[in-house]
Amino acid sequence: MIGKLEMLIALAKEQHFGRAATSIGVTQPTLSTGIRQLEDQLGVKLVQRGSRYGGLTPEGQRALVWARQIVGDARRLREEMRFTHAGLSGHLRIAVIPTALTTASRLAAAFNAEHPNVSFTIRSSTSIEVLTMLDNLDIDAGISYLDNEPLGRVSTAVLYRETYTLVCAGDHPLAARDRVDWSDLADQRLCLLTPDMQNRRIINKNFTEAGITPSAQLESNSTVVLVSQVQHGNSVTVLPADIAHFLTAGTGLKVIPIRQRHDGHAVGLVAPYQEPHTPVLKALLDMAHKLAAGRGGRRLTAGKPGRAE
Repeated sequence: MIGKLEMLIALAKEQHFGRAATSIGVTQPTLSTGIRQLEDQLGVKLVQRGSRYGGLTPEGQRALVWARQIVGDARRLREEMRFTHAGLSGHLRIAVIPTALTTASRLAAAFNAEHPNVSFTIRSSTSIEVLTMLDNLDIDAGISYLDNEPLGRVSTAVLYRETYTLVCAGDHPLAARDRVDWSDLADQRLCLLTPDMQNRRIINKNFTEAGITPSAQLESNSTVVLVSQVQHGNSVTVLPADIAHFLTAGTGLKVIPIRQRHDGHAVGLVAPYQEPHTPVLKALLDMAHKLAAGRGGRRLTAGKPGRAE
């Protein structure tokens, strides 16, 4: 049953029998047979079939909710049993918004210092992708914004509040400033993250509040590309302070704080809402709280459903 439910989750995610089969390492006939057997066991039609995949039926959509819960519970059971005989070990998959990748690395390093038998995969993703991958059980946790857009039913642990900086060349007219306002960027050649990034939507809002309509000469989903463009393309960019200082170290570029109109948005760890969390995930949430305390961050209670206000 668990295997067949995993097939249903894969099919709902990929929306194609062949890709779903490849994603879980089985043949397409095996997956098709498994889905039909699941339908027989449950006594309902789960998938609309024609010449190709036609989506889930209403019963299939409801079954998908249960499938994610049951498969997630089964994985947590395996984690609990491994912990009883092997201690804290395993592998954590984390998806991270691009502007928080340096924080994700620090979190993994601090965690490994205390729990060396846990390995990590860290990937860069948009905030929407983070939530989608959590729903599909593709990741164990994410790092994203906590208070700007709806999160749904997740556990959260704040890591820091985002503050913004201007990144420009050392000989740029604004380079000598100790601080700039958003309005100072009105006529600048901007390179910014792509509009699908929540960071870009936040930056656009700050520009709008300052009476500016930003026009980016270059857009990218990579902060590395943005800083490289500043270095070689006579442009400026806006980035959160932490990633800006990391990427500009040794380049001769200037990082100048932008005056904040309000508290920066909270960025933190998000994980599926579970009672209880697996030992590894609980330890990760605890480590996030510890890092936040070290940075003067405000602690949020893990294990409570989170929703952006």
